[in-house]
Amino acid sequence: MFDYKLLSALAAVVEQAGFDRGAQALGLSQSAVSQRIKLLEARLGQPVLLRATPPQPTEVGRRLLNHVQQVRLLERDLQGRVPELDEGRLPERLRIALNSDSLATWWPAAVAPFCTGNAVVLDHVLEDQDVGLKRMRAGEVAACVCAVERPLAGARSQFLGSMRYRALATPAFITRHLCGDPPAEALVRVPAIVFGPDDQLQHRYLASLGLSGAFSHHLCPSSEGFVRLLQSDLGWGMVPELQVREELASGALVDVYRGKPIDVPLYWHHWRNGGDLLAELTQQLTRSAGQWLVV
Repeated sequence: MFDYKLLSALAAVVEQAGFDRGAQALGLSQSAVSQRIKLLEARLGQPVLLRATPPQPTEVGRRLLNHVQQVRLLERDLQGRVPELDEGRLPERLRIALNSDSLATWWPAAVAPFCTGNAVVLDHVLEDQDVGLKRMRAGEVAACVCAVERPLAGARSQFLGSMRYRALATPAFITRHLCGDPPAEALVRVPAIVFGPDDQLQHRYLASLGLSGAFSHHLCPSSEGFVRLLQSDLGWGMVPELQVREELASGALVDVYRGKPIDVPLYWHHWRNGGDLLAELTQQLTRSAGQWLVV
C-alpha cells in the first residue's frame, strides 16, 4: 500500500524544482524531505529521482507522480461529497502546462469562470506548444495544452482550435531591410525573432516559401517581449493574430511577405481518472475556446 507522505515529498520536490523549496511547500525541513525520498526509494528498491538541478523523476518516479496527480483530484471529489472532510480545505491547486502565447491571449478569459466558480488556483508551467506534453508525461502537471494530438496512455486529448500566426514586422523594418516588397529570399538575410530553441514557427514559415537552412535570429522567451522587439525594429517574427489585433489595425505591424499564415492546432490533454474538477475544466475549455481560436 502506498505511503502518501512519501509520495507527497516526491511530488513537492519535482513541482517546486528542488529539495529546499519542496520542503518549504510541505512545511518540513529539507532533511525530513530527503529522508522521505530515501525511504520511498528503499521500499521500491530503485531511485525515483535523478539528483540533477532541478531534480528529475526517473521512469518509476514519473509513474508515481502521475498517480499522485490523479489521487489529489479524486480526493477533492470525495471531500465535496462528504462535508466532514471539507472543513478547512484550501482552494484546489491545479498545475497546467501551456504555451506562453496562449497565456498571453485566450487562456485567461477561457478559464476565469471555472476558477471563480470552483475556488481553484492554477500553477501555470510554461512550455512550447510542440513539447508541452513532456511535462504531463513526467507527472509534473495534471493537464496541458499542446500541439500534439496523440494522448499519453491513461489520458485523453481534445481539439480546442488553432492559433493563427502571421509573419510580421514594422513598416520601418521592412523599408530599411527588405526594400518594401522583396523576394522571399531576402527574409533569410535579415534578423528574425525566435521564442526559444523549440520554436520552429519561423522555420516552418520560411519552408512554406521554399527556403531552408540557418538564419540570423534573436531569442526572446517572452510573448510580450517578442512583440516589443518587433515594435523596436529588431526583426521579423511569427506572432499570434490574437495578440496584435490593435497593432495590425493601426498599421504598426504589417505582414513581411505575401505568405500564408500558419495555423497551429491546440489540444487539451487530461487524465481520464482526473475526477470532476478536470472534467468540468475540460467542458469549459471545449465550450469556450472557439471564441478565440480558429476552428
